[in-house]
Amino acid sequence: MATTYDFPSDLRAGQEELHQVRAELSALLKRLPWSVEPLDGFSDAGGWRKIERPASPGWTADEQAEVEKLRRRERELAIFVSTHRYWSELTGPDHVDARAKLKHADGSPPDPERDV
Repeated sequence: MATTYDFPSDLRAGQEELHQVRAELSALLKRLPWSVEPLDGFSDAGGWRKIERPASPGWTADEQAEVEKLRRRERELAIFVSTHRYWSELTGPDHVDARAKLKHADGSPPDPERDV
Protein backbone atom coordinates (compact mmCIF):
# COMPACT_ATOMS: atom_id res chain seq x y z
CA MET A 1 0.00 0.00 0.00
CA ALA A 2 1.29 3.43 -0.93
CA THR A 3 2.07 5.79 1.89
CA THR A 4 0.09 9.02 1.96
CA TYR A 5 1.43 12.18 3.49
CA ASP A 6 -0.43 15.02 5.16
CA PHE A 7 1.43 17.95 3.65
CA PRO A 8 0.89 21.34 5.31
CA SER A 9 -1.18 23.73 3.20
CA ASP A 10 1.64 26.28 2.91
CA LEU A 11 4.00 23.59 1.60
CA ARG A 12 1.44 22.41 -0.97
CA ALA A 13 0.78 26.01 -2.03
CA GLY A 14 4.51 26.68 -2.37
CA GLN A 15 4.98 23.59 -4.53
CA GLU A 16 2.00 24.50 -6.73
CA GLU A 17 3.28 28.04 -7.21
CA LEU A 18 6.74 26.64 -8.00
CA HIS A 19 5.19 24.53 -10.78
CA GLN A 20 3.36 27.59 -12.12
CA VAL A 21 6.43 29.83 -12.05
CA ARG A 22 8.55 27.19 -13.79
CA ALA A 23 5.90 26.76 -16.49
CA GLU A 24 5.71 30.55 -17.01
CA LEU A 25 9.49 30.84 -17.19
CA SER A 26 9.77 27.94 -19.62
CA ALA A 27 7.09 29.40 -21.90
CA LEU A 28 8.71 32.84 -21.79
CA LEU A 29 12.17 31.48 -22.63
CA LYS A 30 10.74 29.56 -25.59
CA ARG A 31 9.20 32.78 -26.95
CA LEU A 32 12.30 34.93 -26.55
CA PRO A 33 15.16 35.17 -29.05
CA TRP A 34 17.93 32.61 -28.52
CA SER A 35 20.45 35.25 -27.40
CA VAL A 36 20.07 37.87 -24.68
CA GLU A 37 22.41 40.20 -26.58
CA PRO A 38 21.94 41.03 -30.28
CA LEU A 39 24.03 38.58 -32.32
CA ASP A 40 24.43 37.61 -35.95
CA GLY A 41 23.04 34.31 -37.11
CA PHE A 42 25.33 31.35 -37.75
CA SER A 43 25.46 27.87 -39.19
CA ASP A 44 27.80 25.09 -38.08
CA ALA A 45 27.58 21.84 -39.98
CA GLY A 46 31.06 20.63 -38.99
CA GLY A 47 30.19 19.15 -35.62
CA TRP A 48 28.38 15.96 -34.67
CA ARG A 49 25.09 17.75 -35.27
CA LYS A 50 24.20 20.67 -37.45
CA ILE A 51 23.46 23.88 -35.55
CA GLU A 52 21.81 26.88 -37.13
CA ARG A 53 20.62 30.05 -35.49
CA PRO A 54 19.02 33.06 -37.11
CA ALA A 55 20.17 36.55 -36.19
CA SER A 56 18.99 37.48 -32.71
CA PRO A 57 17.72 40.96 -31.92
CA GLY A 58 18.43 40.27 -28.25
CA TRP A 59 16.07 40.74 -25.35
CA THR A 60 14.51 44.04 -24.39
CA ALA A 61 15.09 45.45 -20.92
CA ASP A 62 11.51 44.48 -20.02
CA GLU A 63 12.06 40.89 -21.19
CA GLN A 64 15.28 40.65 -19.19
CA ALA A 65 13.52 42.03 -16.13
CA GLU A 66 10.65 39.54 -16.51
CA VAL A 67 13.06 36.59 -16.80
CA GLU A 68 14.99 37.78 -13.76
CA LYS A 69 11.78 38.27 -11.77
CA LEU A 70 10.61 34.72 -12.58
CA ARG A 71 14.03 33.21 -11.84
CA ARG A 72 14.21 35.04 -8.51
CA ARG A 73 10.73 33.81 -7.56
CA GLU A 74 11.63 30.27 -8.67
CA ARG A 75 14.69 30.32 -6.37
CA GLU A 76 12.66 31.66 -3.45
CA LEU A 77 10.02 28.97 -3.86
CA ALA A 78 12.54 26.17 -4.37
CA ILE A 79 14.29 27.20 -1.15
CA PHE A 80 10.99 27.49 0.71
CA VAL A 81 9.81 24.05 -0.41
CA SER A 82 13.12 22.25 0.09
CA THR A 83 13.81 23.71 3.54
CA HIS A 84 10.25 23.58 4.91
CA ARG A 85 10.05 22.43 8.52
CA TYR A 86 7.82 19.50 7.44
CA TRP A 87 10.84 17.65 6.02
CA SER A 88 12.45 17.40 9.47
CA GLU A 89 9.66 14.99 10.45
CA LEU A 90 10.78 12.46 7.84
CA THR A 91 13.95 10.41 7.41
CA GLY A 92 15.56 8.17 4.81
CA PRO A 93 13.36 6.67 2.11
CA ASP A 94 10.24 8.33 3.55
CA HIS A 95 11.79 11.75 2.94
CA VAL A 96 12.51 10.89 -0.71
CA ASP A 97 9.09 9.29 -1.24
CA ALA A 98 7.25 12.24 0.30
CA ARG A 99 9.20 14.75 -1.79
CA ALA A 100 8.29 12.85 -4.97
CA LYS A 101 4.64 12.67 -3.94
CA LEU A 102 4.48 16.38 -3.13
CA LYS A 103 5.46 17.14 -6.71
CA HIS A 104 2.29 15.34 -7.83
CA ALA A 105 0.00 16.23 -4.93
CA ASP A 106 -2.11 18.23 -7.37
CA GLY A 107 -2.92 15.00 -9.25
CA SER A 108 -0.62 15.71 -12.17
CA PRO A 109 1.20 12.82 -13.84
CA PRO A 110 5.00 12.67 -13.66
CA ASP A 111 6.69 15.13 -16.03
CA PRO A 112 10.47 14.94 -16.54
CA GLU A 113 10.55 18.68 -17.40
CA ARG A 114 9.17 19.81 -14.05
CA ASP A 115 10.30 17.04 -11.71
CA VAL A 116 13.70 18.50 -11.14
